[in-house]
Amino acid sequence: MMPDPTSSVPGLTDRRALDRNRARALRLGPVDFLHRIVADEIEDRLAEVNRRFSAVAVVTGRPQLWRDAMPGATVVADTPALALEPGAHDLVIHAMALHWAEDPVGQIAQAARALRPDGLFIAACPGGRTLHELRDALTRAEAEVTGGLSPRVLPMGEIRDLGGLLPRAGLALPVADQITQIASYRSLFHLGRDLRAMGEGNALAQRLRRPTRRDVLLRAAALYAENHPDPQDGTRIRATFDLVFLTGWAPDASQQKPLRPGSARMPLAEALASTRKSE
Repeated sequence: MMPDPTSSVPGLTDRRALDRNRARALRLGPVDFLHRIVADEIEDRLAEVNRRFSAVAVVTGRPQLWRDAMPGATVVADTPALALEPGAHDLVIHAMALHWAEDPVGQIAQAARALRPDGLFIAACPGGRTLHELRDALTRAEAEVTGGLSPRVLPMGEIRDLGGLLPRAGLALPVADQITQIASYRSLFHLGRDLRAMGEGNALAQRLRRPTRRDVLLRAAALYAENHPDPQDGTRIRATFDLVFLTGWAPDASQQKPLRPGSARMPLAEALASTRKSE
């Protein structure tokens, strides 16, 4: 279900700001190491699937990178209404954009409709404790210096919640897992520069519409260095990126089905007793 444009409830994402941030990242010379990690990880996962995919689509905010990573794929923007033809693809990848979606279930459901029966959906996005160090430093600094708080770091979904989106979107055999990437930076300001070059600056709809005060940033940098140093080099800071992978299949009669409740041939207690005897 798409958000109601007449609703008074504030949205999560300012799409104009997000588009500006992404355009600025291209001008800066984009930092894309997370996208490349995800692309390599997806390639490894596809190699384990005993199938050749011939009609691939990629949904992303970084189209050129993914055209290079997936030659021949149809690449579309992560707009609220995806430009995907129903039933046209045997593989749809939602690449590093789901975290900005106003309606993530709707995004996955649209991708699912674009799949052929028994087609594969894979999504990858930041989640979990991504940038928790930055959130901590900015929150503490702003509260200490100004006595208030404002939205600065995008809320990240937990793996359990993100995995639950798959069946809600109509996909079968759902699987969710994650990998963690730790990056090392000289300071909060160098991390901020990389985030801007990723196109991942603050595009929250409820963000402050004026530059952050310098004294807040300086205090946040000091708190970051004090509380989240790089264990390998105490003069640097660490930044956590949890990359969540979601996998599901378009339903098909050929797929394995769970047993009906009560259809087991042996009661659970008897099965456990049998196992204990064999140990």
